Amino acid sequence: MIVQNQDTVVDMLKDPATYGDAGPVETIETHISRIFLVGQRAFKMKRAVKLPYVDFSTPELRVAACEKEVELNSRTAPGLYLGVHRITRAGDQLALDGSGELVDAVIEMVRFDQSNLLDRMAAAGTLTPALMTNVARMIARYHRSADVIHAAGGSANIGGVLAINSAGFATSQVFDETEIETLNAAFRAALARHAALLDRREATGRVRRCHGDLHLRNICVFDGEPRLFDCIEFNDQIATVDVLYDLAFLLMDLWHRGFPEFANLVMNRYLDDADDEDGFVLLPFFMAVRAAVRAHVTATQVEEGSQDSTKLVADARSYFQLAQVLLAETPPRLIAIGGLSGSGKTTIAEALAPQIGAPPGARIVESDRIRKAMHGVPAETRLPDKAYRPGVSERVYRQIAWRSGLILAEGGSVVADAVFDKPKDRDKVERAANEANVPFAGFWLAADPSVLWRRVGERKGGPSDATVDILSRQLQRDAGALTWRKIEADRKVAEITAEMVALMEGTASTAVSFRKTG
Repeated sequence: MIVQNQDTVVDMLKDPATYGDAGPVETIETHISRIFLVGQRAFKMKRAVKLPYVDFSTPELRVAACEKEVELNSRTAPGLYLGVHRITRAGDQLALDGSGELVDAVIEMVRFDQSNLLDRMAAAGTLTPALMTNVARMIARYHRSADVIHAAGGSANIGGVLAINSAGFATSQVFDETEIETLNAAFRAALARHAALLDRREATGRVRRCHGDLHLRNICVFDGEPRLFDCIEFNDQIATVDVLYDLAFLLMDLWHRGFPEFANLVMNRYLDDADDEDGFVLLPFFMAVRAAVRAHVTATQVEEGSQDSTKLVADARSYFQLAQVLLAETPPRLIAIGGLSGSGKTTIAEALAPQIGAPPGARIVESDRIRKAMHGVPAETRLPDKAYRPGVSERVYRQIAWRSGLILAEGGSVVADAVFDKPKDRDKVERAANEANVPFAGFWLAADPSVLWRRVGERKGGPSDATVDILSRQLQRDAGALTWRKIEADRKVAEITAEMVALMEGTASTAVSFRKTG
């Protein structure tokens, strides 16, 4: 609800003379802010609104919110936020930082190229795996340093978010009462299922003062690095959440925009750095809550009489429908992908994982990344030969089976990626599925040695340390009797993953011995 007319202030901020600049002023509007772009600067004001989750109804509240925004965002986007200006009135004259009556406030920021916003990059098709990997790692670092808050249990914390969502939906006419209550009931049931895990996570410090609004539009590339900005400063309850709920907004946004591969990539790289496997199963639920947030916020804009009401209604409904999909329970499963170096295991695992399980897809448990983590180095760091001794490799395969079993037991799906050229290692991962009583599928990527030689020789970057010497030793070893399905690996990735999915769904013409173990 708009509680104060700000037209005169908006007119002032649209005038280039206000800033001593002759250039044009561009305006961007959101549901709670207006941004004025002029020269090398951006000026952001709070709209005079009062909603269930935000109160900017007085100038004093807006000034306080501006000051808090600068303080919080300077931690994650250093150099981007420059300060707060008070807007004052003396007689009929408005001024920046004048001596008259306080009427409003604006934040001054460095203006950056809008094409460097990640939502613009998504629309332009310029997001890359390397950039999204950096984003995931940057968020993991931020969450590690965020303040731990013990204000209530984890389930109570998310229950508070659901209450805000319910109140938000009640302010809109986009959705009828029956469908809102149906969705709210589904959320309450999901919260009850996850309550114990949410409470355990809160007790171990996973609820922190987070960003709170972590979607693509609030991430930019600034000074060559991805930066988080425009965090929630106006409602500590909204921003004090489970760290994975914070991450889930970005995952939901990527999924909704049609980038499941990046949603899965960000999730996996984040969990690699954060060591937060027990919360993985919560991500579909968290993403559903985030979709519901976006649905009611977008619907609120319709009620405010936006000129794009038809599009906004469609957008609000698409988020609402995504929330419904995300709340559906999806049975877990385990897929193991083996093969010699150069067979494309990791590439196939990364392409297959978004298609397995509930969004954002399966957790990839990868031998190379586990080995690097065991030695305390980044995935791209090359390890010495001693890190590949039999005893070390045995520990790696035990870790693969243990991590897979942990995720499966909580209800998540796994894609395990390793050479798996020893029967005992294949047995270990199959037993993880057996003990969790979930379906298992094992694939062996096979290719002519000449193809493997070429791929290993041309490989650059990535977590694998395999060389042509290592491949030579692998080719000389006997992998034993293979019960896993052999897949021809010298083909396009999409063809390989399509065959795997068809086999798992029982739609392929060739019989296969995949089974529900146990």
